[in-house]
Amino acid sequence: MDRAVAGGGTQVLSGTGGVGKTQLAAHHARATWQARAVDLLVWVTASSRDAVLSAYAEAAVTVTDPDDPQNAGLDDPERAAGRFLAWAQATGRRWLIVLDDVSDPAHLNGTDGPGDLWPPARPNGRTVVTTRRRDAALPGHLIDVGLFTQGEAVGYLRAKLSAQGRHDDPGQVEELARDLGRLPLALAQAVTYLLDLHLDCATYRVRLADRARTLPDLVPEDSGLPDAHRATLAATWSLSIEHADKLRPTGLARPMLHLAALLDPNGIPATVLTSPPVLAYLTEHRTPDGGSDPDVSPRTVGVDDAADALRCLHRLSLVDHTLNTPHREVRVHNLVQRATREALSPAARDMAARTCADALYEAWPEVERDTALGQVLRANTAALTAHAADALWQPDGHPVLFHTGNSLGNTGLVTAARAHFQDLHTIARQKMGLDHPDTLTARHNLAHWRGEAGDPAGAATAAAELLADSLRVLGPDHPDTLTARHNLAYWRGGGEAGDVAGSAAAFAELLADRLRVLGPDHPDTLTTRADLTFWRGRAGDPAGAATATAELLVDSLRVLGPDHPDTLTTRHNLAYWRGGAGDPAGAATAFAELLADFLRVLGPDHPDTLLARHNLAHWRGEAGDAAGAATAFAELLADSLRVLGPDHPATLTTRYYLAHWQGQADGTSGGVR
Repeated sequence: MDRAVAGGGTQVLSGTGGVGKTQLAAHHARATWQARAVDLLVWVTASSRDAVLSAYAEAAVTVTDPDDPQNAGLDDPERAAGRFLAWAQATGRRWLIVLDDVSDPAHLNGTDGPGDLWPPARPNGRTVVTTRRRDAALPGHLIDVGLFTQGEAVGYLRAKLSAQGRHDDPGQVEELARDLGRLPLALAQAVTYLLDLHLDCATYRVRLADRARTLPDLVPEDSGLPDAHRATLAATWSLSIEHADKLRPTGLARPMLHLAALLDPNGIPATVLTSPPVLAYLTEHRTPDGGSDPDVSPRTVGVDDAADALRCLHRLSLVDHTLNTPHREVRVHNLVQRATREALSPAARDMAARTCADALYEAWPEVERDTALGQVLRANTAALTAHAADALWQPDGHPVLFHTGNSLGNTGLVTAARAHFQDLHTIARQKMGLDHPDTLTARHNLAHWRGEAGDPAGAATAAAELLADSLRVLGPDHPDTLTARHNLAYWRGGGEAGDVAGSAAAFAELLADRLRVLGPDHPDTLTTRADLTFWRGRAGDPAGAATATAELLVDSLRVLGPDHPDTLTTRHNLAYWRGGAGDPAGAATAFAELLADFLRVLGPDHPDTLLARHNLAHWRGEAGDAAGAATAFAELLADSLRVLGPDHPATLTTRYYLAHWQGQADGTSGGVR
């Protein structure tokens, strides 16, 4: 960094408040002066045009002959500044001008006054600029001043502690550096605070994690700030937010930051922060313009306005808005987020939180083809829940809470899905009561993922208990009660000791009621038909199952369309029963065709795509190609381990069939490995 600053011309040190830009510039200026590498050093606090003019006027007096009659008028700041810049242009003496904390390039480029105040480009002159801005209008070479590395942050804390004879637990020092996001200003003020109060790092970390304490409570008072700091953390960023809010589109940067402060600091999808719920929030909460008519409704905010608001925050280094990082285009330092949240009233925070929940739910694709996007959306939901959990249960549980759990399961993380709904059920029961629909829905999902995680008997027991409560609370014809009957019938037939015939009979009874209540074309009715044919096939009638599934496929194509996941599942079942009815080669061909569509619609890592690969390999082996089946299962096992993990039921099944077909291929009996 020192070498970069020492380069000729204009060097612009840009970064968020608190990364140490001023300290770097001061170190360079001091070292340059002490080395006698310059004849004139001018330090300018460039927070306004008047401040720049005043500093230049003082410099003009220094470099000019007071007896020179041409110096008349130096008491006029504009004329004096012009004389100083003319001197810098013409002189052969070496000079260094530091423009510290440039809050707006317009203060220097002539927009705010009659003349340009940027120092001239001269081989004997150097200019160093520090700013939070990242505008294209800034001249010279832009140097992005970032956070400390973890090693630098830990080294800084250890040096400050050891200077006072302190040697804290190394693990706690490491974690404190992480807690503070490796931000130099935060590290300096935190270590000063804990030294002043004789706290160890562990105790300070407990205070930092205590949400009852705000950031100003955790740093020294203004009179005790270290390293010539001029402001505390919160005050440093408050000014940046004020400036960002004045950039066009005016009044949108602040409410946009309110939303970003509640989401994942490691990456927020741009689609979330430009979604319809966010646009409505920005329209309603736009910072008022002092010259606007309060009786006139503000213009509706559009997608371009929201994207421009993110760029305003980026220009002031309050967020990083990077377009070439898919699904994580917006990043915010965790302490910027905390300072922003703490400035919100509880009511304002809750409203922003519900907007974020709506935005996440809106941005979530119906078919989660991109597993990376699903992971980012779940991380943002988790961050939102951590910051504003109560707001997501007003007036009811927000759908994104339930969608997150199902996203885990549908991605193959069935154990995590079960744990998610266990926690969600506990919260729903505490907040909403035993009989609230949200509590019943959480129980339904918990039972489902319990079964998918390998406990069909436990899922059946839970489904039976849920059905009894659904009948009592909702009545026999409520859609959720019918869904509870569906799940009980499904898990009744699951597992090694499942009651296959009983499951088929229960689905037959349920189909009659769903036809009566919902009609023949309702998706739930089609799903019941699919499961009825499945369990009839499992009960010993694969040919009948194939015929019934073919009839169902016609209706699914008509009602849902060819690419709907349920239609693809029906095609999957038809191919499976075709093989079960005695046509393994035809089943393998059908699965090969189906796999292409699964890859196109759901993506390569979706559990249904992996299942289609499983069945293609199986029927390929049944059709006589044991070696090909073994190879396909070996490839599938590698992907199952990567996507689902070693303990997922599907991974264990794949291991079994790999051993089986390897045994068939080499003439041994095969077995579980």
